[in-house]
Amino acid sequence: MSKVAFLFPGQGSQYVGMGSDLLKAYDFASSMFQEAEEVTGIPIKDLCLNGPLNDLTRTMNLQPCLTAVDIICAKALMEEGITPHVVAGHSLGEYPALWACGALDYKNCMKLVRERGRVMEDAANKRPGAMAAIIGLGKDSLQNLIDDVLSQTPGILAMANHNSKEQIVVTGEKNLVEALCAKVKDLGKRAVMLKVSGAYHSPLMKDAANDFSNLLNEMKFKTPSSPFYSNVSGTSETDPHRLVELMSEQMCKPVRWYEIVNNMYRDGVRIFIETGPKKVLANLVKKSIEADDYKVISVESKEQIETVKLEVSRL
Repeated sequence: MSKVAFLFPGQGSQYVGMGSDLLKAYDFASSMFQEAEEVTGIPIKDLCLNGPLNDLTRTMNLQPCLTAVDIICAKALMEEGITPHVVAGHSLGEYPALWACGALDYKNCMKLVRERGRVMEDAANKRPGAMAAIIGLGKDSLQNLIDDVLSQTPGILAMANHNSKEQIVVTGEKNLVEALCAKVKDLGKRAVMLKVSGAYHSPLMKDAANDFSNLLNEMKFKTPSSPFYSNVSGTSETDPHRLVELMSEQMCKPVRWYEIVNNMYRDGVRIFIETGPKKVLANLVKKSIEADDYKVISVESKEQIETVKLEVSRL
């Protein structure tokens, strides 16, 4: 039987007004916003609906805000009878994915993303870095360029997100990221600096990851009701102790999204549902799977959920 995957977006998918349609369509959305605010002490609903954008995009605010919207979207799908056979999330999106597969309850999930946002923002302030999207180069070719840059100027520079076959995000010290971008452009390929202050998914996040691990180790993860595909391993994980280990490593390790998507397809997923704002992950799926026998749908409104119901009914 064809399987359904829930894919949860992370930072970069946010916008002022996110969650508004779900709030109007589902009664539970308001109480979930309220509970998230009580756990985090952040005015999540107001930031999501009204911004301002500068406040919403602060890492310590954004992570709880986007997580709440992702989870409300997933709950709306579940209320309509659509449940995932497998789940995955992109970076921050792993936390709503853990909720969706039953490994974490809502309260503990919100506690974790509140702390994760805080330590990552603090780390970015203490040890600023940069990130850039490299488009048009394969993984091996890009690694050769990274090695070339580091041979000339030692430091921290690495791949952060392997998003699709030819879109890879790099992370590290700003001067090294800029030097790499110059080499990429010399080859006639695209390099786009991202609007972030931190070198996420790099060793510059090590102190933040260590601090965060203390809270992670206090949490009780349950055995997932459906397989969770990990950013760190790129494959299906179901052991709760292993999940804690992977989430402890996640902040400093690359996001293996391209592998995740293709492993899901290999394992029988034929409907990919982006469960949250925008269409970032949907576009990456389309650029990653070299086949045409699957569907990918972005969902953040009641109308889009009706489309999903129709597609799932055809399985």
